[in-house]
Amino acid sequence: MSAIPRPPVPYDSRYEFEEEGEQETCAQLLQTLRGISSTTYADSGHATRSVHAKSHGLLHGRLQVLDNLAPELAQGLFATPAGYDVVMRISTIPGDILDDNVSVPRGMAVKLLGVPGTQLSSLDADAAVAPASTQDFVLVNGPAFLAPGAKKFLGSLKLLASTTDKAPRLKQALSTVLQGAEKALEAVGGESGTLKSLGGHPETHVLGETYYSQAPILYGAYMAKVALVPVSPELAGLAGAPVDLDGKPNGLRDAVVAFFASHAATWEVRIQLCRDIDSMPFEDASVAWPEEDSPYLPVARITAPPQAGWSEALSRAVDDGMAFSPWHGVLAHRPLGSIMRVRKAAYAMSARFRFERTGNVVREPDSLDDFPLH
Repeated sequence: MSAIPRPPVPYDSRYEFEEEGEQETCAQLLQTLRGISSTTYADSGHATRSVHAKSHGLLHGRLQVLDNLAPELAQGLFATPAGYDVVMRISTIPGDILDDNVSVPRGMAVKLLGVPGTQLSSLDADAAVAPASTQDFVLVNGPAFLAPGAKKFLGSLKLLASTTDKAPRLKQALSTVLQGAEKALEAVGGESGTLKSLGGHPETHVLGETYYSQAPILYGAYMAKVALVPVSPELAGLAGAPVDLDGKPNGLRDAVVAFFASHAATWEVRIQLCRDIDSMPFEDASVAWPEEDSPYLPVARITAPPQAGWSEALSRAVDDGMAFSPWHGVLAHRPLGSIMRVRKAAYAMSARFRFERTGNVVREPDSLDDFPLH
């Protein structure tokens, strides 16, 4: 019989504190990210994201908040059983567009539309953006971040930036070696976020992954991490499933398109509440909060019908025309911790770089009216 989890810790501002030199770290982070974008733009003539440049799935669906949630889970936008249209973008982490044989961690960005509540952007006096009613969740397929805080993250990003636009064939060969090393490590019960980030991620189906916020957010009165878990049988059956990428530079995208040609998909949105500030810190994003002390609990479901999955029209609408950020959202779900704080300026800079060169208007969508179906 499992123990009853202890109650969640109410948010208190004293739990938040800046790293030493955090503002300088943020400035260097912006410089590094802008360098990635400038390099890829000079090479391709097309402005892309500084990281997560390549999309593999561009989806629309509907999120439904579950009925009868416990009071500790019925917080923020999950306080009432409402429904929201969503846009979902599946990607991989590099800032350059690589052959999928360079196998790296995957991301899932989710944008909810028509969300009520005080928007974080409305509290930013310098934000020159139109009024919004969205909530973004920016997720990666691992429960903990590669680095504990902003300074260590900067070091990892500089390593990634140094490989941008360099010898793509060599990257493919290196990825094969790193995948072998990662498999060997996992065979003895370990894993390496660094190996995975540099190309050693297993060649598995992107739709079978569970995606995590890694860093926490406010959850109404509390603090929590977010996970998106595949639960429909066809989707859950892809967990760990190999995908053939040999000679298929866009093999992950092809796999998403093939799936959604004939299947719907359902994910469960789950919340892991902070129940002990010592074992579940949020200024150290590299710590995976122990699930035996605070399990991820369901609060909503996202269902996506059969659809195109990816197309050039969808790419223009989402890759070029939308921005995702943990800081697009409501005050009740404000991002927390060093990693999240520096992400605010980083995501804004990346979006401005793209939109200034594509001519798109910086605005948040309020409906799926302009979302292409093919």
